[in-house]
Amino acid sequence: MASFIVDTLDGIVGGGAPVVSVAPVELSASGRPVPLEVRVSAPATGTNLPIVVFSHGNGWNLDGYAPLTAFWASRGFVVIQPTHLDSRRNGFGLDHPVFPSIWSERIADLTRVLDQLDTIEAAVPSLAGRVDHSRVAATGHSWGGQTAQSLLGARILNDAGEVGEDMSDSRVTAGILFSATGVGGDDLHPFAQANFPFMRPSFRELATPTLVVAGDQDQSMMSSRGPDWFADAFTYSPGATDLLSFYGAEHALGGIVGYEVAETTDENPERVAVIQRMSTAYLRTALHVDESNWPAARAALSESADPIGRVDSKQRTAPHDEARKVTF
Repeated sequence: MASFIVDTLDGIVGGGAPVVSVAPVELSASGRPVPLEVRVSAPATGTNLPIVVFSHGNGWNLDGYAPLTAFWASRGFVVIQPTHLDSRRNGFGLDHPVFPSIWSERIADLTRVLDQLDTIEAAVPSLAGRVDHSRVAATGHSWGGQTAQSLLGARILNDAGEVGEDMSDSRVTAGILFSATGVGGDDLHPFAQANFPFMRPSFRELATPTLVVAGDQDQSMMSSRGPDWFADAFTYSPGATDLLSFYGAEHALGGIVGYEVAETTDENPERVAVIQRMSTAYLRTALHVDESNWPAARAALSESADPIGRVDSKQRTAPHDEARKVTF
């Protein structure tokens, strides 16, 4: 039945166009221990193209996640993928002096991308002048979801439970979080509490329109919470209006990192095909390409006789302005 859903969603988001992809493109990054390199993928034709910045999960690089990023590019988006410092290509392990700052450097990487869009356009043949800098989405998977959510407004709580620095970016007007970690607290395992301070997010300041994508069989090694942990951005933030949950999906959501990748424990190409199209529909609506796409895609999924997942939605609200100390 998933193939029927895919066919229906294809009727909503349309067919793909040829894509041009260039990598590596080196960007300016003063003080960074290794150069910042990105992959840029864009449709070969078209104008006023919206931008999607994608942050990879732990250990990955600009060559990963083609099932998502190449698909988005073929449907009319300029997709930019940085390689963060935690990439296995760099070899910065837990014992390396740079590791404690990698989480904030990841966020800085996304900001650097947005600061240098003109450089990125110039690096791709025939792309200059075809990109709409006013329509930008921040997206990411796993650790990349935590990175992207900071640009969307999420903050980090310190040891006293106080909300930290605002690292949001007004240039970002929409987001998608794939398998992004939830709130910290006592449910966070001691190893994570000791080594990953960024795993104490506050979602109450995340006001940017956001789609959260999660698997109902995703059990984290960092938290004693169940799969609902990965829905926390939807549960607690005023901006995350939609939760797309997939039945039987684990952390890789069927293989969004890449086809036949070893770390995918729940290989499911049909699920990936649905995620490709549902996420595209969301981006097209959130970035004002076609306001009808996301409502139509939600309806198609909910009306399936044998659904592969479900969408829960809520109204977007204003951020909470109460006391800056937050306890979950």
